[in-house]
Amino acid sequence: MSSTVSHQRDKRSLDYAIRSGIAGGLAGCIAKTAVAPLDRVKILFQASNPDFQKYAGTWSGAYRAGLAIYRDGGARGLLQGHSATLLRIFPYAAIKFMAYDQWRAVLIPNRDNETNFRRFTAGALAGMTSVTFTYPLELVRVRMAFHNPAGQTRPSFLRAMRVIYNEGSAPSPATRTTTAQIFERFPVLKFYRGFTVTMVGMIPYAGTAFLTWDFLRAHFFPVIDDHSKRPHPLANLAIGAVSGAISQTVSYPFEVVRRRMQVGGLTRPDRWLRWGETVRTVYASGGWRGFYVGLGIGYLKIIPMTAISFAVWQGGKSLLGV
Repeated sequence: MSSTVSHQRDKRSLDYAIRSGIAGGLAGCIAKTAVAPLDRVKILFQASNPDFQKYAGTWSGAYRAGLAIYRDGGARGLLQGHSATLLRIFPYAAIKFMAYDQWRAVLIPNRDNETNFRRFTAGALAGMTSVTFTYPLELVRVRMAFHNPAGQTRPSFLRAMRVIYNEGSAPSPATRTTTAQIFERFPVLKFYRGFTVTMVGMIPYAGTAFLTWDFLRAHFFPVIDDHSKRPHPLANLAIGAVSGAISQTVSYPFEVVRRRMQVGGLTRPDRWLRWGETVRTVYASGGWRGFYVGLGIGYLKIIPMTAISFAVWQGGKSLLGV
């Protein structure tokens, strides 16, 4: 049931930012937990894990891949890497939603400045802000999900961090590449494999998601005399689902390239995988369709995840008085 809400609270205040961030962080954790098994399968498809390529490309393949993971590792196998996901997603979602409120207040101080370009820009900047602060956790999470043990010990969060930190050691100085020398001098850079493509891909993903969200809410629940009707939770779920579907479609090729670069340390630990060679590798393995491998399961994951995250974020803000 819709209720009327005032827009008088100062959205740029520290109190508002903290409350919005807490609501966003909890929303992200709940949404990610709901789709964690799908996320594991999608990462295995995107990163071309050799044990799971036979399942890629069909809707039934995602189901069969999930069954294979469950047979080998049970429910823990389907949730492999989820501990790292939760460690990452709370600060990521908290910063993203909090930053969106702040960037929107700066770019759209009043209704006269409310344009779709400004909505898109606020969303893109929010996504880029959150990625900048949380990317190393994302890389660890992807590595944990990509690892497919066959009688091996399942990687813990700390073990995955140690592996990334120590990878790329060459047997002798003569065989070290320039990048390997940089990695040796600044090992923290190993946690930023794929960072540039992630930042570029975040522009269409977060920008489109928040643009769609803001536009549809403004269309169906317009502000009149500084008041608007609070959407029903089901309306927030529906708007969030549409936002997720559109943003996933426009940004998915960047996500495929990003996953390949993130797991590149397992195949070429001595150097960065460059954009160009990664794109060529994806194209050589599957043509243009290679950039959309796993998109079906991506929809299965991102639509409910985005719907839940936006709806819970709004519900959390309401409970926290913002």
